[in-house]
Amino acid sequence: MADNNPAGVDNTFRRKFDREEYLERAREREREEADDRSKSKAKGPPVQRKPLKHRDYVVDLESRLGKTQVVTPIAPLSQQAGYYCSVCECVVKDSANYLDHINGKKHQRALGMSMRVERASLDQVRERFELLKKRKVPGSFSEQDLDERIIKQQEEEEERRRQRREKKKEKKKEKAAVEEETEMDPDIAAMMGFGSFHSSKK
Repeated sequence: MADNNPAGVDNTFRRKFDREEYLERAREREREEADDRSKSKAKGPPVQRKPLKHRDYVVDLESRLGKTQVVTPIAPLSQQAGYYCSVCECVVKDSANYLDHINGKKHQRALGMSMRVERASLDQVRERFELLKKRKVPGSFSEQDLDERIIKQQEEEEERRRQRREKKKEKKKEKAAVEEETEMDPDIAAMMGFGSFHSSKK
């Protein structure tokens, strides 16, 4: 039998690559990456952020404390279990992590603040001290107050002990009076044979 495959037909089924085409693709990709890098470096001037400042609101950690809540995976973030940050749109599972989050870099940047603190002048420090002095309650704690409170507490404790002793004495007197009332006539007790049963202790 004669061979049916002609001499010029490729029957090896191997794929052949055009090296020039793939070299050109690689060079194009390198040019695009270089352009992206140069664009990212030339974004413009950095954003000027405000320095850190005091919070003007109270952090609510206790409003949902001790309450039971049904948690479903399809609920919106604000209704899921944990503490929801509306600025960053995230849920934090416990109060310690929530405080760390609102004091952290990501949250402060979202609010438009840097993590640097503005340097206070001497006048600002004096004003702050004056404000704190005015806010101070006149009946605040002192060492003399502590001594007076200790003496008062000791007197109250002594009074309670005295009252307890008096109550015990009264109960003993009442008990003795009840025993005297229930005591039988000695002639009848002797006749019945009970004369020797009572104690001589009073």
